[in-house]
Amino acid sequence: MTELKDVGAEIYRFRLRLVAAGVVVVLAFGSLVARLAYLQVTRHDDLLEQAESNRTAIVPVVPNRGLILDRNGVVLATNYSAYTLEITPSKVGDLEQTIDALAEVVDIQPRDRRRFKKLAEESRNFESLPIRTRLTDVEVARFAAQRYRFAGVDVKARLFRTYPQGELASHVIGYIGRINQSEKTRIDESDDADNYRGTEYIGKLGIEQSYEAQLHGLTGVEEIETSAGGRAVRKLASNPATPGNTVVMSIDIKLQKLVEDLYGNRRGALVALDPKTGEVLAFVSMPTFDPNLFVEGIDVESWQALNGSPNKPLLNRALRGTYPPGSTYKPFMALAALETGKRTPQQSIADPGFFMLGGHRFRDDKEGGHGTVDMYKSIVESCDTYYYMLANDMGVDMMHDEISKFGFGGLTGIDIQGEARGILPSTAWKRRAYKRPEQQKWYAGETISLGIGQGYNNFTMLQLASATGILANDGIKMKPHLVKEVTDVVAHTTQQTLREIKAEISAKQANIEIIKRALVGVNIEGTGANSFRGAGYVAAGKTGTAQVVSIGKNEKYNAAAMAERHRDHALYMAFAPAENPQIALAMVVENAGFGGVAAAPIARRVFDYWLLQKYPSVQDLAAVRLGQAPVPIGTPRAIADVPELPGYVAPPASAASAPVATASAPKNLNKK
Repeated sequence: MTELKDVGAEIYRFRLRLVAAGVVVVLAFGSLVARLAYLQVTRHDDLLEQAESNRTAIVPVVPNRGLILDRNGVVLATNYSAYTLEITPSKVGDLEQTIDALAEVVDIQPRDRRRFKKLAEESRNFESLPIRTRLTDVEVARFAAQRYRFAGVDVKARLFRTYPQGELASHVIGYIGRINQSEKTRIDESDDADNYRGTEYIGKLGIEQSYEAQLHGLTGVEEIETSAGGRAVRKLASNPATPGNTVVMSIDIKLQKLVEDLYGNRRGALVALDPKTGEVLAFVSMPTFDPNLFVEGIDVESWQALNGSPNKPLLNRALRGTYPPGSTYKPFMALAALETGKRTPQQSIADPGFFMLGGHRFRDDKEGGHGTVDMYKSIVESCDTYYYMLANDMGVDMMHDEISKFGFGGLTGIDIQGEARGILPSTAWKRRAYKRPEQQKWYAGETISLGIGQGYNNFTMLQLASATGILANDGIKMKPHLVKEVTDVVAHTTQQTLREIKAEISAKQANIEIIKRALVGVNIEGTGANSFRGAGYVAAGKTGTAQVVSIGKNEKYNAAAMAERHRDHALYMAFAPAENPQIALAMVVENAGFGGVAAAPIARRVFDYWLLQKYPSVQDLAAVRLGQAPVPIGTPRAIADVPELPGYVAPPASAASAPVATASAPKNLNKK
């Protein structure tokens, strides 16, 4: 049976399908137009920025770190350019295999691998980390020829920090090191986060740390056009970085070297400063270390050698080492006695060679005693019994209140971090320091030894030098500082460090003069006289000897029978010229015995250098290290004749000091 089709219906359905298809096409085309309009108009700026970012990269430009100089222009910290071989772990497949392959091209030692592993643990995976620094030109060329084999590995030219003086003054200069995670977190939370984009190093110690803001500089930016592979093609725009400022220290690095040479292999600390300005002239801690070891991360062997050494070379003894002051404490005790009315200059005691309290005998250093002793003689001959009695009369709290005026037990405010407070004891201090009630109680016997600078007394050489400067400056306390000025290398302007008067102690000038006359007597007829015979100036000073371990009741001190580290410390504090002080110092030579033998001779050479422009002979240097030359031997050298340090510029002959006095004591200083 034949089926007849409805032609009209077929045409209708065809037209309907055609219309539907047309609507779909129109809608699709409309959507396309709308999408194009959205992309070209609405999101134009955003997409343009994204496209540009694919083509360009914004790269931070790390500024050159500022220089550190001594007061005469000697370079103490600078930068040099060198090539590094760096790996970006996120771009490397098998890291160990890559390093093994690299070792066939350039020299990679086990310590390089260990340092890289440590850096990788402290850094993010996408950061570029050095596996080798300071590549030779031959190594650079060898790697360049094989570079196609090493994805994620590249050679970069970088600036490196270097300390041309090596171990000299390392504790005060400090060093820089790679930013660790805690430092990065702190930076990210600070206002300086943008300024540290691209920066990998930060000051870790000393001036490098304390003056980080001045030394770092301002980070710049560059807009770089890149290829599809991410390599730089050309520079589109730039905002250059501003280099860090130059920090000029107040220390004389040649004087610093002299002191370190005089110490030799002995341990100790010395701080010398200008009492009128607070400028620190020498800041010595012995032994020292090489700060260059820390810049790129110290290797395990070197770290173990430094950290495990019984000599503790990483300890800044001048800033953080605390010592009993011994007899250098007596001038401050004597001034406290005058101020409180506990003693007059003429008041005398009969010294039998000991002081009895509650059945305990406190022995004098001189068997049989010093006879009749007034205040002048107590300082000149360093009579212990006089100060046992004085301490008993004053009591611990009165001593604390008077001695604290000189800064003992507090911070001097010096411009580097990490200063120790030391201990200036009082009844309140002991209650805070101990937990058990029986430990918190203050006993009368504990007071006696405080009078001679023993017992709980523990201070830094910085504190003792600052206190000595206060005496020299007639009671005016200047804030010590290590930086003399900061120079803006772009604007060519210099900002001087302000001389800050911290306080003026409430002591009568007449009482200060009494103490200063006695200190002059120490170096003319007392315990320091052997070291200052024939000096071309008058020096005021006080020797000190501090016990390290207690001596039994019926025992005598015998250095030869004791372990070296159990022997007494040798201390000395002094200033010169006595009538117009230009330099004051305090020092300790650990376990060296009597201060007049081991410490005062070093002070004599320091004063000769600063006041007379004299440098010890080679024979004299060797003899002082052995404690065998109280006065200079051989022919002293002119400073200009001594082999120069790298970058040293000799100061003018008149720069160090004004004319000094002759060796005889001035009339107003040589009377009791």
